[in-house]
Amino acid sequence: MHIFKQLLPDISRLNGGKKYFQASCFAFIHSSPNSPVEVHSQDQEVVIALGSNVGDRLHNFNEALQLMKKSGVQITRHGCLYETAPAYVTDQPNFLNSAVRAVTKLGPHELLGALKKIEKDMGRTQGIRYGPRPIDLDILFYGKLRVRSEILTIPHERIWERPFVIAPLMDLLGSAIDSDVVACWHSFSMHSGGLFESWVKLGGDSLIGKEGLKRVLPIRNGLWDWSMKTSVMGILNLTPDSFSDGGKFESVEAAVSQVRLMISEGADMIDIGAQSTRPMASRISVEQELDRLIPVLEAVVRMPEVEGKLISVDTFYSEVASEAVSKGAHIVNDVSAGQLDSNMLNVVAGLRVPYIAMHMRGDPSTMQNSENLQYDDVCKQVASELLLRVRDAEVLGIPAWRIIIDPGIGFSKNTEQNLDILMGLPNIQEEIGRKSLALSHAPIMIGSSRKKFLGEICNRKAAIERDPATVASVTAGVLGGANIVRVHNVRDNLDAVKLCDAMLRRKRSFPQ
Repeated sequence: MHIFKQLLPDISRLNGGKKYFQASCFAFIHSSPNSPVEVHSQDQEVVIALGSNVGDRLHNFNEALQLMKKSGVQITRHGCLYETAPAYVTDQPNFLNSAVRAVTKLGPHELLGALKKIEKDMGRTQGIRYGPRPIDLDILFYGKLRVRSEILTIPHERIWERPFVIAPLMDLLGSAIDSDVVACWHSFSMHSGGLFESWVKLGGDSLIGKEGLKRVLPIRNGLWDWSMKTSVMGILNLTPDSFSDGGKFESVEAAVSQVRLMISEGADMIDIGAQSTRPMASRISVEQELDRLIPVLEAVVRMPEVEGKLISVDTFYSEVASEAVSKGAHIVNDVSAGQLDSNMLNVVAGLRVPYIAMHMRGDPSTMQNSENLQYDDVCKQVASELLLRVRDAEVLGIPAWRIIIDPGIGFSKNTEQNLDILMGLPNIQEEIGRKSLALSHAPIMIGSSRKKFLGEICNRKAAIERDPATVASVTAGVLGGANIVRVHNVRDNLDAVKLCDAMLRRKRSFPQ
Protein backbone atom coordinates (compact mmCIF):
# COMPACT_ATOMS: atom_id res chain seq x y z
CA MET A 1 0.00 0.00 0.00
CA HIS A 2 1.35 3.43 -0.93
CA ILE A 3 -0.66 5.68 1.38
CA PHE A 4 2.26 7.92 2.22
CA LYS A 5 3.34 8.47 -1.37
CA GLN A 6 -0.15 9.76 -2.12
CA LEU A 7 -0.52 11.61 1.14
CA LEU A 8 2.41 14.02 1.24
CA PRO A 9 1.50 16.10 -1.83
CA ASP A 10 -2.06 16.50 -0.52
CA ILE A 11 -1.34 17.48 3.04
CA SER A 12 -1.32 21.25 2.49
CA ARG A 13 -4.49 21.12 0.41
CA LEU A 14 -6.32 19.07 3.00
CA ASN A 15 -5.28 20.91 6.10
CA GLY A 16 -3.60 24.17 5.24
CA GLY A 17 -0.21 22.63 5.97
CA LYS A 18 1.90 23.81 8.86
CA LYS A 19 -0.17 26.94 9.44
CA TYR A 20 -3.26 24.83 10.04
CA PHE A 21 -1.37 22.59 12.43
CA GLN A 22 -0.01 25.49 14.44
CA ALA A 23 -3.30 27.37 14.58
CA SER A 24 -4.85 24.33 16.26
CA CYS A 25 -2.31 24.17 19.09
CA PHE A 26 -1.20 25.88 22.22
CA ALA A 27 1.55 25.16 24.73
CA PHE A 28 1.96 25.11 28.50
CA ILE A 29 5.51 25.35 29.81
CA HIS A 30 6.04 23.66 33.16
CA SER A 31 9.09 24.84 35.05
CA SER A 32 8.85 22.05 37.61
CA PRO A 33 6.82 18.92 38.31
CA ASN A 34 5.09 20.84 41.12
CA SER A 35 3.82 23.53 38.76
CA PRO A 36 0.20 24.45 39.53
CA VAL A 37 -0.69 24.26 35.83
CA GLU A 38 -2.13 20.76 35.39
CA VAL A 39 -5.15 19.42 33.55
CA HIS A 40 -7.65 17.49 35.65
CA SER A 41 -11.18 18.49 34.75
CA GLN A 42 -11.64 16.97 31.31
CA ASP A 43 -10.43 14.01 29.32
CA GLN A 44 -7.21 14.59 27.43
CA GLU A 45 -6.12 12.41 24.53
CA VAL A 46 -2.64 11.00 25.00
CA VAL A 47 -0.19 8.72 23.21
CA ILE A 48 1.90 6.30 25.24
CA ALA A 49 4.73 4.16 23.84
CA LEU A 50 5.41 0.66 25.20
CA GLY A 51 8.61 -1.37 25.07
CA SER A 52 9.76 -4.63 26.68
CA ASN A 53 12.72 -6.98 26.30
CA VAL A 54 12.91 -8.84 29.62
CA GLY A 55 10.83 -11.90 30.49
CA ASP A 56 7.57 -12.66 28.68
CA ARG A 57 7.39 -9.49 26.63
CA LEU A 58 3.82 -9.94 25.45
CA HIS A 59 2.61 -10.74 28.96
CA ASN A 60 4.36 -7.56 30.09
CA PHE A 61 2.42 -5.57 27.51
CA ASN A 62 -0.89 -7.13 28.53
CA GLU A 63 -0.23 -6.46 32.21
CA ALA A 64 0.84 -2.87 31.55
CA LEU A 65 -2.36 -2.22 29.55
CA GLN A 66 -4.49 -3.59 32.39
CA LEU A 67 -2.64 -1.52 34.99
CA MET A 68 -3.02 1.62 32.87
CA LYS A 69 -6.76 1.05 32.73
CA LYS A 70 -6.89 0.69 36.52
CA SER A 71 -4.89 3.92 36.83
CA GLY A 72 -7.44 5.97 34.92
CA VAL A 73 -6.07 5.61 31.38
CA GLN A 74 -8.77 4.41 28.97
CA ILE A 75 -7.15 2.93 25.87
CA THR A 76 -8.99 3.60 22.62
CA ARG A 77 -6.53 2.54 19.89
CA HIS A 78 -3.49 0.31 19.55
CA GLY A 79 -0.60 0.46 17.14
CA CYS A 80 0.78 -2.62 15.45
CA LEU A 81 3.25 -4.80 17.33
CA TYR A 82 6.91 -4.60 16.33
CA GLU A 83 9.87 -6.77 17.20
CA THR A 84 12.89 -4.49 17.07
CA ALA A 85 16.62 -4.66 17.47
CA PRO A 86 17.91 -2.82 20.57
CA ALA A 87 19.07 0.76 20.06
CA TYR A 88 21.92 2.63 21.75
CA VAL A 89 22.90 -0.35 23.97
CA THR A 90 22.96 -3.20 21.46
CA ASP A 91 24.16 -6.08 23.66
CA GLN A 92 20.69 -7.04 24.91
CA PRO A 93 17.64 -9.00 23.71
CA ASN A 94 15.26 -7.72 21.04
CA PHE A 95 12.37 -5.52 22.11
CA LEU A 96 8.68 -5.60 21.50
CA ASN A 97 7.44 -2.10 20.78
CA SER A 98 4.04 -0.55 20.23
CA ALA A 99 2.01 2.50 21.22
CA VAL A 100 -1.55 3.26 22.30
CA ARG A 101 -3.91 6.20 22.14
CA ALA A 102 -5.93 6.79 25.28
CA VAL A 103 -7.96 9.34 27.17
CA THR A 104 -7.33 10.33 30.78
CA LYS A 105 -8.24 12.96 33.34
CA LEU A 106 -4.78 12.68 34.89
CA GLY A 107 -2.60 15.75 34.45
CA PRO A 108 0.74 15.32 32.64
CA HIS A 109 2.82 14.81 35.80
CA GLU A 110 0.12 12.67 37.40
CA LEU A 111 0.15 10.49 34.30
CA LEU A 112 3.94 10.27 34.44
CA GLY A 113 3.71 9.22 38.09
CA ALA A 114 1.14 6.55 37.29
CA LEU A 115 3.27 5.12 34.48
CA LYS A 116 6.43 5.13 36.61
CA LYS A 117 4.54 3.26 39.35
CA ILE A 118 3.44 0.64 36.79
CA GLU A 119 7.05 0.23 35.64
CA LYS A 120 8.21 -0.20 39.23
CA ASP A 121 5.42 -2.60 40.15
CA MET A 122 6.32 -4.71 37.12
CA GLY A 123 9.93 -5.02 38.24
CA ARG A 124 11.73 -2.26 36.42
CA THR A 125 14.79 -0.94 38.24
CA GLN A 126 17.06 1.98 37.47
CA GLY A 127 19.67 -0.09 35.62
CA ILE A 128 21.62 1.41 32.76
CA ARG A 129 20.04 3.96 30.45
CA TYR A 130 18.57 2.28 27.36
CA GLY A 131 19.33 -1.09 28.96
CA PRO A 132 17.07 -4.12 29.38
CA ARG A 133 13.71 -3.58 31.05
CA PRO A 134 10.50 -5.60 31.56
CA ILE A 135 8.42 -2.57 30.61
CA ASP A 136 9.12 0.95 29.40
CA LEU A 137 6.24 3.45 29.20
CA ASP A 138 6.82 6.89 27.65
CA ILE A 139 4.36 9.74 27.11
CA LEU A 140 4.74 10.82 23.49
CA PHE A 141 1.88 13.34 23.32
CA TYR A 142 -0.53 14.84 25.84
CA GLY A 143 -3.51 16.62 24.29
CA LYS A 144 -2.36 19.80 22.55
CA LEU A 145 0.25 20.56 25.18
CA ARG A 146 3.97 21.04 25.10
CA VAL A 147 5.42 20.27 28.51
CA ARG A 148 8.91 21.15 29.75
CA SER A 149 9.90 20.38 33.34
CA GLU A 150 12.80 18.83 35.21
CA ILE A 151 11.36 15.35 34.83
CA LEU A 152 9.03 15.50 31.83
CA THR A 153 9.27 16.65 28.23
CA ILE A 154 6.31 16.37 25.87
CA PRO A 155 6.50 15.65 22.99
CA HIS A 156 9.06 13.03 23.97
CA GLU A 157 12.39 14.50 22.93
CA ARG A 158 13.76 11.47 21.05
CA ILE A 159 10.70 10.54 18.99
CA TRP A 160 12.13 11.87 15.76
CA GLU A 161 15.25 9.68 15.66
CA ARG A 162 13.60 6.37 16.57
CA PRO A 163 11.86 4.28 13.88
CA PHE A 164 10.71 1.86 16.58
CA VAL A 165 8.75 4.74 18.15
CA ILE A 166 7.56 6.51 15.00
CA ALA A 167 6.30 3.29 13.35
CA PRO A 168 3.70 2.44 16.03
CA LEU A 169 2.94 6.15 16.47
CA MET A 170 1.98 6.35 12.79
CA ASP A 171 -0.29 3.35 13.28
CA LEU A 172 -2.39 5.37 15.73
CA LEU A 173 -3.23 7.93 13.07
CA GLY A 174 -5.33 7.91 9.93
CA SER A 175 -4.17 9.21 6.59
CA ALA A 176 -7.00 11.75 6.95
CA ILE A 177 -6.40 14.22 9.78
CA ASP A 178 -9.75 14.28 11.51
CA SER A 179 -9.30 16.33 14.69
CA ASP A 180 -7.54 19.41 16.01
CA VAL A 181 -5.65 17.27 18.52
CA VAL A 182 -4.19 15.08 15.77
CA ALA A 183 -3.39 18.20 13.72
CA CYS A 184 -1.52 19.51 16.74
CA TRP A 185 0.53 16.33 17.01
CA HIS A 186 1.52 16.78 13.38
CA SER A 187 2.58 20.35 14.16
CA PHE A 188 5.15 19.08 16.65
CA SER A 189 7.08 17.55 13.76
CA MET A 190 9.84 19.65 12.24
CA HIS A 191 8.48 18.94 8.74
CA SER A 192 5.73 20.75 6.86
CA GLY A 193 4.14 17.38 6.06
CA GLY A 194 3.79 16.65 9.76
CA LEU A 195 4.35 13.19 11.21
CA PHE A 196 3.78 11.60 7.81
CA GLU A 197 6.85 13.36 6.43
CA SER A 198 8.88 12.61 9.57
CA TRP A 199 8.20 8.90 9.04
CA VAL A 200 9.04 9.06 5.34
CA LYS A 201 12.30 10.91 6.10
CA LEU A 202 13.31 8.10 8.48
CA GLY A 203 12.66 5.55 5.73
CA GLY A 204 8.95 4.88 6.16
CA ASP A 205 7.46 1.50 5.39
CA SER A 206 10.63 0.50 3.54
CA LEU A 207 12.11 -0.06 7.02
CA ILE A 208 9.53 -2.69 7.95
CA GLY A 209 11.14 -6.11 7.74
CA LYS A 210 14.60 -4.55 7.63
CA GLU A 211 17.08 -3.16 10.13
CA GLY A 212 15.50 -5.04 12.99
CA LEU A 213 11.97 -3.65 12.63
CA LYS A 214 9.44 -6.42 12.00
CA ARG A 215 5.67 -6.02 12.18
CA VAL A 216 4.37 -9.12 13.95
CA LEU A 217 1.19 -10.73 15.24
CA PRO A 218 1.36 -12.81 18.45
CA ILE A 219 0.01 -16.29 17.88
CA ARG A 220 0.39 -19.50 19.81
CA ASN A 221 3.70 -19.08 21.66
CA GLY A 222 5.42 -17.04 18.99
CA LEU A 223 5.36 -13.97 16.78
CA TRP A 224 4.13 -14.25 13.20
CA ASP A 225 5.61 -12.02 10.50
CA TRP A 226 2.88 -12.44 7.88
CA SER A 227 4.89 -10.56 5.25
CA MET A 228 7.26 -13.51 4.79
CA LYS A 229 4.81 -15.68 2.84
CA THR A 230 1.12 -16.17 2.21
CA SER A 231 -0.44 -18.72 4.55
CA VAL A 232 -2.83 -21.42 3.39
CA MET A 233 -5.75 -22.25 5.70
CA GLY A 234 -7.40 -25.59 5.05
CA ILE A 235 -11.16 -25.82 5.65
CA LEU A 236 -12.64 -28.59 7.80
CA ASN A 237 -16.47 -28.49 7.85
CA LEU A 238 -18.10 -30.70 10.47
CA THR A 239 -21.59 -29.82 9.27
CA PRO A 240 -24.10 -31.98 7.43
CA ASP A 241 -25.21 -29.11 5.19
CA SER A 242 -22.19 -27.04 4.11
CA PHE A 243 -22.38 -26.07 0.44
CA SER A 244 -19.18 -27.86 -0.65
CA ASP A 245 -18.53 -30.85 1.57
CA GLY A 246 -21.44 -31.10 3.99
CA GLY A 247 -21.67 -34.46 5.72
CA LYS A 248 -18.27 -35.74 4.60
CA PHE A 249 -16.37 -35.14 7.84
CA GLU A 250 -18.93 -35.60 10.60
CA SER A 251 -17.13 -38.53 12.22
CA VAL A 252 -13.93 -37.98 14.20
CA GLU A 253 -12.09 -40.51 12.04
CA ALA A 254 -13.06 -38.83 8.76
CA ALA A 255 -12.20 -35.39 10.14
CA VAL A 256 -8.77 -36.50 11.38
CA SER A 257 -8.06 -38.14 8.02
CA GLN A 258 -8.92 -34.92 6.19
CA VAL A 259 -6.72 -32.84 8.48
CA ARG A 260 -3.86 -35.28 7.90
CA LEU A 261 -4.35 -34.91 4.13
CA MET A 262 -4.44 -31.10 4.23
CA ILE A 263 -1.31 -30.92 6.36
CA SER A 264 0.51 -33.37 4.07
CA GLU A 265 -0.40 -31.08 1.16
CA GLY A 266 1.12 -28.07 2.91
CA ALA A 267 -1.59 -26.34 4.95
CA ASP A 268 -0.27 -23.82 7.49
CA MET A 269 -3.57 -23.53 9.34
CA ILE A 270 -6.70 -25.63 9.79
CA ASP A 271 -10.05 -23.86 10.22
CA ILE A 272 -12.61 -26.07 11.95
CA GLY A 273 -16.28 -25.12 11.72
CA ALA A 274 -19.28 -26.90 13.19
CA GLN A 275 -21.97 -24.36 12.21
CA SER A 276 -22.95 -23.90 8.58
CA THR A 277 -22.83 -20.31 7.34
CA ARG A 278 -23.95 -20.97 3.78
CA PRO A 279 -26.79 -18.75 2.52
CA MET A 280 -30.13 -19.59 4.20
CA ALA A 281 -28.47 -21.94 6.70
CA SER A 282 -30.44 -22.60 9.88
CA ARG A 283 -28.68 -21.70 13.10
CA ILE A 284 -27.89 -24.46 15.58
CA SER A 285 -27.45 -23.94 19.32
CA VAL A 286 -24.22 -23.51 21.26
CA GLU A 287 -24.66 -26.99 22.71
CA GLN A 288 -25.15 -28.60 19.28
CA GLU A 289 -22.12 -26.79 17.89
CA LEU A 290 -19.94 -27.87 20.81
CA ASP A 291 -21.14 -31.48 20.49
CA ARG A 292 -19.93 -31.52 16.88
CA LEU A 293 -16.75 -29.54 17.43
CA ILE A 294 -15.05 -30.60 20.65
CA PRO A 295 -14.48 -34.34 19.98
CA VAL A 296 -12.88 -33.50 16.63
CA LEU A 297 -10.85 -30.61 18.01
CA GLU A 298 -9.49 -32.77 20.85
CA ALA A 299 -8.50 -35.47 18.37
CA VAL A 300 -6.88 -32.99 15.97
CA VAL A 301 -4.86 -31.32 18.74
CA ARG A 302 -3.39 -34.73 19.64
CA MET A 303 -2.20 -35.43 16.09
CA PRO A 304 1.61 -35.43 15.78
CA GLU A 305 1.27 -33.86 12.32
CA VAL A 306 -0.37 -30.77 13.83
CA GLU A 307 2.79 -29.78 15.69
CA GLY A 308 3.78 -26.32 14.45
CA LYS A 309 0.46 -25.75 12.66
CA LEU A 310 -2.26 -23.31 13.69
CA ILE A 311 -5.83 -24.27 14.49
CA SER A 312 -8.69 -21.83 13.98
CA VAL A 313 -12.26 -22.24 15.20
CA ASP A 314 -14.95 -20.88 12.87
CA THR A 315 -17.76 -19.71 15.15
CA PHE A 316 -19.88 -16.68 15.99
CA TYR A 317 -20.71 -17.93 19.51
CA SER A 318 -18.54 -16.63 22.35
CA GLU A 319 -19.09 -19.78 24.44
CA VAL A 320 -17.86 -21.95 21.57
CA ALA A 321 -14.84 -19.69 21.06
CA SER A 322 -13.93 -19.88 24.74
CA GLU A 323 -14.28 -23.64 24.96
CA ALA A 324 -12.37 -24.20 21.72
CA VAL A 325 -9.43 -22.07 22.84
CA SER A 326 -9.35 -23.93 26.16
CA LYS A 327 -9.10 -27.17 24.15
CA GLY A 328 -6.21 -25.98 21.99
CA ALA A 329 -7.49 -23.68 19.22
CA HIS A 330 -5.19 -20.73 18.51
CA ILE A 331 -7.45 -18.36 16.50
CA VAL A 332 -11.11 -17.31 16.61
CA ASN A 333 -12.66 -16.83 13.16
CA ASP A 334 -15.97 -14.96 13.46
CA VAL A 335 -18.01 -14.41 10.29
CA SER A 336 -20.08 -11.76 12.09
CA ALA A 337 -17.24 -9.70 13.59
CA GLY A 338 -19.08 -9.72 16.90
CA GLN A 339 -22.53 -8.89 15.54
CA LEU A 340 -24.27 -12.20 16.32
CA ASP A 341 -23.13 -12.58 19.93
CA SER A 342 -22.89 -9.42 22.01
CA ASN A 343 -20.38 -11.08 24.34
CA MET A 344 -17.95 -12.25 21.64
CA LEU A 345 -15.60 -9.26 21.70
CA ASN A 346 -15.31 -9.25 25.48
CA VAL A 347 -14.61 -12.97 25.51
CA VAL A 348 -11.96 -12.82 22.78
CA ALA A 349 -10.30 -9.89 24.56
CA GLY A 350 -9.94 -12.12 27.61
CA LEU A 351 -8.71 -15.09 25.57
CA ARG A 352 -5.88 -12.98 24.09
CA VAL A 353 -5.82 -14.87 20.79
CA PRO A 354 -5.91 -13.54 17.22
CA TYR A 355 -9.39 -12.60 16.03
CA ILE A 356 -10.52 -12.83 12.41
CA ALA A 357 -13.24 -10.22 11.90
CA MET A 358 -15.26 -10.81 8.72
CA HIS A 359 -17.67 -8.47 6.98
CA MET A 360 -21.25 -9.63 6.70
CA ARG A 361 -24.61 -7.88 6.85
CA GLY A 362 -27.37 -9.65 8.73
CA ASP A 363 -26.84 -13.36 9.38
CA PRO A 364 -26.51 -16.38 7.07
CA SER A 365 -30.30 -16.62 6.71
CA THR A 366 -30.67 -12.97 5.64
CA MET A 367 -27.28 -11.96 4.25
CA GLN A 368 -28.30 -12.40 0.60
CA ASN A 369 -31.52 -10.40 0.94
CA SER A 370 -31.77 -7.60 -1.62
CA GLU A 371 -31.44 -5.00 1.14
CA ASN A 372 -28.11 -6.46 2.27
CA LEU A 373 -26.76 -6.41 -1.29
CA GLN A 374 -27.17 -2.65 -1.74
CA TYR A 375 -23.82 -0.85 -2.07
CA ASP A 376 -22.81 2.38 -3.74
CA ASP A 377 -19.12 1.42 -3.57
CA VAL A 378 -18.68 -2.08 -2.16
CA CYS A 379 -14.98 -1.73 -1.27
CA LYS A 380 -15.48 1.59 0.54
CA GLN A 381 -18.54 0.40 2.42
CA VAL A 382 -17.06 -2.97 3.37
CA ALA A 383 -14.01 -1.11 4.69
CA SER A 384 -16.02 1.43 6.69
CA GLU A 385 -18.38 -1.19 8.14
CA LEU A 386 -15.52 -3.49 9.10
CA LEU A 387 -13.65 -0.57 10.62
CA LEU A 388 -16.58 0.21 12.93
CA ARG A 389 -16.61 -3.37 14.15
CA VAL A 390 -12.89 -3.68 14.78
CA ARG A 391 -12.87 -0.28 16.49
CA ASP A 392 -15.44 -1.72 18.90
CA ALA A 393 -13.13 -4.69 19.37
CA GLU A 394 -10.21 -2.39 20.21
CA VAL A 395 -12.16 -0.41 22.79
CA LEU A 396 -13.17 -3.69 24.45
CA GLY A 397 -9.55 -4.83 24.65
CA ILE A 398 -8.65 -6.68 21.42
CA PRO A 399 -5.54 -4.80 20.26
CA ALA A 400 -5.04 -4.02 16.59
CA TRP A 401 -2.01 -6.30 16.75
CA ARG A 402 -4.33 -9.32 17.25
CA ILE A 403 -6.84 -8.53 14.47
CA ILE A 404 -7.06 -10.19 11.04
CA ILE A 405 -9.52 -8.77 8.51
CA ASP A 406 -11.71 -10.72 6.08
CA PRO A 407 -13.81 -8.72 3.57
CA GLY A 408 -16.36 -11.54 3.42
CA ILE A 409 -16.40 -12.77 -0.15
CA GLY A 410 -19.76 -14.44 -0.75
CA PHE A 411 -21.32 -12.95 2.38
CA SER A 412 -23.83 -10.18 1.60
CA LYS A 413 -22.26 -9.82 -1.85
CA ASN A 414 -23.41 -10.68 -5.36
CA THR A 415 -21.15 -11.90 -8.14
CA GLU A 416 -20.07 -8.47 -9.35
CA GLN A 417 -19.41 -7.28 -5.79
CA ASN A 418 -17.27 -10.35 -5.08
CA LEU A 419 -15.19 -9.52 -8.15
CA ASP A 420 -14.88 -5.90 -7.02
CA ILE A 421 -13.50 -7.07 -3.68
CA LEU A 422 -11.05 -9.52 -5.24
CA MET A 423 -9.67 -6.74 -7.42
CA GLY A 424 -10.06 -4.04 -4.79
CA LEU A 425 -8.17 -5.25 -1.70
CA PRO A 426 -5.75 -2.28 -1.92
CA ASN A 427 -8.78 0.05 -2.02
CA ILE A 428 -10.15 -1.58 1.13
CA GLN A 429 -6.80 -1.15 2.88
CA GLU A 430 -6.57 2.47 1.77
CA GLU A 431 -10.08 3.27 2.95
CA ILE A 432 -9.44 1.68 6.35
CA GLY A 433 -6.16 3.60 6.48
CA ARG A 434 -7.99 6.93 6.27
CA LYS A 435 -9.11 6.33 9.86
CA SER A 436 -6.61 3.79 11.18
CA LEU A 437 -3.23 3.01 9.68
CA ALA A 438 -2.78 0.18 12.21
CA LEU A 439 -5.86 -1.65 10.98
CA SER A 440 -4.91 -0.99 7.35
CA HIS A 441 -1.74 -3.01 8.08
CA ALA A 442 -3.68 -5.95 9.58
CA PRO A 443 -3.33 -9.28 7.77
CA ILE A 444 -6.08 -9.87 5.22
CA MET A 445 -7.75 -13.24 4.75
CA ILE A 446 -9.88 -14.13 1.73
CA GLY A 447 -12.27 -17.05 1.41
CA SER A 448 -13.41 -17.45 -2.18
CA SER A 449 -12.99 -21.22 -2.34
CA ARG A 450 -15.62 -23.04 -4.43
CA LYS A 451 -18.18 -20.29 -3.87
CA LYS A 452 -21.33 -19.81 -5.90
CA PHE A 453 -20.13 -16.77 -7.83
CA LEU A 454 -17.29 -18.87 -9.30
CA GLY A 455 -19.85 -21.42 -10.48
CA GLU A 456 -22.00 -18.70 -12.01
CA ILE A 457 -19.09 -17.27 -13.98
CA CYS A 458 -17.64 -20.62 -15.08
CA ASN A 459 -20.93 -22.53 -15.41
CA ARG A 460 -19.94 -25.08 -12.75
CA LYS A 461 -22.97 -26.12 -10.71
CA ALA A 462 -21.12 -28.59 -8.48
CA ALA A 463 -18.92 -26.91 -5.86
CA ILE A 464 -16.15 -29.47 -6.25
CA GLU A 465 -15.83 -28.53 -9.94
CA ARG A 466 -14.85 -24.95 -9.02
CA ASP A 467 -11.26 -25.63 -7.94
CA PRO A 468 -9.65 -24.18 -11.10
CA ALA A 469 -11.69 -21.00 -10.67
CA THR A 470 -10.73 -20.96 -6.99
CA VAL A 471 -7.05 -21.06 -7.96
CA ALA A 472 -7.60 -18.06 -10.23
CA SER A 473 -9.41 -16.13 -7.50
CA VAL A 474 -6.71 -16.95 -4.96
CA THR A 475 -4.07 -15.75 -7.40
CA ALA A 476 -5.87 -12.43 -7.85
CA GLY A 477 -6.29 -12.07 -4.10
CA VAL A 478 -2.67 -12.77 -3.19
CA LEU A 479 -1.34 -10.43 -5.88
CA GLY A 480 -3.76 -7.82 -4.51
CA GLY A 481 -2.51 -8.11 -0.94
CA ALA A 482 -4.14 -11.11 0.78
CA ASN A 483 -2.00 -12.75 3.47
CA ILE A 484 -4.13 -15.82 4.21
CA VAL A 485 -6.22 -17.85 1.78
CA ARG A 486 -8.93 -20.13 3.15
CA VAL A 487 -9.43 -23.09 0.80
CA HIS A 488 -10.83 -26.59 0.45
CA ASN A 489 -8.19 -27.85 -2.00
CA VAL A 490 -4.86 -27.18 -0.31
CA ARG A 491 -2.50 -28.74 -2.85
CA ASP A 492 -3.50 -26.78 -5.95
CA ASN A 493 -3.96 -23.48 -4.15
CA LEU A 494 -0.62 -23.83 -2.39
CA ASP A 495 1.07 -24.01 -5.79
CA ALA A 496 -0.73 -20.82 -6.83
CA VAL A 497 0.30 -19.11 -3.59
CA LYS A 498 3.94 -20.13 -4.01
CA LEU A 499 4.01 -18.68 -7.51
CA CYS A 500 2.37 -15.44 -6.39
CA ASP A 501 4.80 -15.07 -3.50
CA ALA A 502 7.73 -15.61 -5.86
CA MET A 503 6.35 -12.97 -8.22
CA LEU A 504 5.89 -10.49 -5.37
CA ARG A 505 9.42 -11.11 -4.06
CA ARG A 506 10.74 -10.54 -7.54
CA LYS A 507 8.76 -7.32 -7.82
CA ARG A 508 10.14 -6.05 -4.49
CA SER A 509 13.67 -6.72 -5.68
CA PHE A 510 13.31 -4.23 -8.53
CA PRO A 511 14.85 -0.78 -7.90
CA GLN A 512 12.15 1.72 -6.91
